[in-house]
Amino acid sequence: MVKKTNEEKSSKKEKKSSKKDDIPDWVTDEIQNAKFEKPEELKRAGYILEIYDDDNKIDAQLYDPVEDGRHIVTLDLPKKIKTSDLEKGVVYEFIFDQHKAPLSKKVSEFLQKEKEIDMNAIYQFDLKSMELLDVGSSESSSEDLEE
Repeated sequence: MVKKTNEEKSSKKEKKSSKKDDIPDWVTDEIQNAKFEKPEELKRAGYILEIYDDDNKIDAQLYDPVEDGRHIVTLDLPKKIKTSDLEKGVVYEFIFDQHKAPLSKKVSEFLQKEKEIDMNAIYQFDLKSMELLDVGSSESSSEDLEE
């Protein structure tokens, strides 16, 4: 009987904590209906960390950060780029559009106070093109030595 009571208590605690973790509808609505501003084209060098074939996306580690300070971004791939042609861990130059949708002060403050998330905008990154860079390969360095 004591065992049952403890299980009941823990399940009540779980229900309370899950309610606390819920994000109010007004926050969810604003995030889902965020209006993106005119995209800004960015050019960054980096490498692919992960390839998501089903979603046609990649995670890329960039050497220089994007506007919000991140070095790791998820890029949506255009149809012309096939995931099977991509390699992880090699250096590419990525040219992509950064779409930004600012959040209201009310939503930003809620996320900061209630969720400890520091976010004042939503970003989306659409890859336009990418080029494999020949950084530090043994072939290029041996050619330099011969000259």
